[in-house]
Amino acid sequence: MSAESAASVRYVAIGDSFTEGVGDELPDGAVRGWADLVAAGWADATGQSVQYANLAIRGRLVRPIVDEQLESALALRPTHLSFNGGGNDMLRPRTSVEHVLEAFMQVVRRCDEEGVTLIVLSGANPSAQLPFGSLVNRRGDALSDAVVSRLGDRDDIVRALNWYDRTLTHPSYWSADRLHMNARGHHRVAARVLGSLGLDAPGEWWALPTEQQAPTLARGEYFREHLAPWVRRRLTGRSSGDGRAPKFGSWVEVSPRG
Repeated sequence: MSAESAASVRYVAIGDSFTEGVGDELPDGAVRGWADLVAAGWADATGQSVQYANLAIRGRLVRPIVDEQLESALALRPTHLSFNGGGNDMLRPRTSVEHVLEAFMQVVRRCDEEGVTLIVLSGANPSAQLPFGSLVNRRGDALSDAVVSRLGDRDDIVRALNWYDRTLTHPSYWSADRLHMNARGHHRVAARVLGSLGLDAPGEWWALPTEQQAPTLARGEYFREHLAPWVRRRLTGRSSGDGRAPKFGSWVEVSPRG
């Protein structure tokens, strides 16, 4: 029997930089992030290996996430699929909440058709730290409320809603670019996902120590190092994810630790 068929949990994640794990960089430069932590925590909590794949690519808008990742993820025949998208769309001037919501509902429909348990996440709210934060906050509120309303009483859909978590708005949970969470933030999100699955995460994941907080950049440094490159990519039609492949495009086995 193969490891793939032996595992009772086959978990695949799709999305953008939030799900890829940007902001939670390991010493070797690789990104980890909440989805990797969920796979590890899932294995530890159940004492059984978990098959895990992560097709997320940084910089992706919600429609490319669905068009490029969803069917590839379902072709792996997962038991569980996590989806988050729309964060990059909210930073565009002509984003429609209905456009993002249509993508969400396509994921819901396809998971229903394939008998896959869907885990829906909302990203954390970065607006308090951003120069255009009021716009992001309004759009994020509208999108989060619309998703919750559209899902209605679907108790079979697992929900890990981070947008409403005011603790996650604190700068200690964010990296220097103010758009991506750091390791502390990703651990808190992972704890919420595991809790939504009915599993216990290590208690410290909810609020890791803050010894290694990202430095606070002066306004000029922030614009030069983070905002200006983002604007240049928008003007030239490029994405931070151009040319990148998924970090786990096929199943990897995550075994319980200890």
